[in-house]
Amino acid sequence: QVQLVESGGGLVQAGGSLRLSCAVSGSIFSINAMGWYRQAPGKQSELVATITSGGSTNYAGSVKSRFTISRDNAKNTVYLQMNSLKPEDTCVYYCNAALVTTNARYYRDYWGQGTQVTVSS
Repeated sequence: QVQLVESGGGLVQAGGSLRLSCAVSGSIFSINAMGWYRQAPGKQSELVATITSGGSTNYAGSVKSRFTISRDNAKNTVYLQMNSLKPEDTCVYYCNAALVTTNARYYRDYWGQGTQVTVSS
C-alpha cells in the first residue's frame, strides 16, 4: 500500500535549524497537495505548511518567514526547512499527502507516523 516515511526530527537549541523529509512510496498514481502538520501534547493538530503539485505554498502565520516547504515530484518527497527554531515549535510533526493510488478513483489523505522536534531554550 502507501507509506509516508518521515525523517529529520530531533533535538536542537533555540535559533537552530532542522530539515524534515517525507518520502511517499507505494502504488501511487498521482499526488496532489502535500503538507506538514504538528501537534503538541494536549493540543489540537495545526497546519504548518502545504504545497500543491504546481508549487504553490501556504504557511501558518507563526512559521512564515522561518519555515520553507518544498517538494521533489520525481522522488515523491516533501521537505520542511525549519530555521530560527523556537521552544514553542516543539511538537510532533506529521507529513500529509493527498493522493490517488493505482487502484482507486478518488484522492484521499494519507499520513506519516510523525517525527518529534524538540527545541531547547
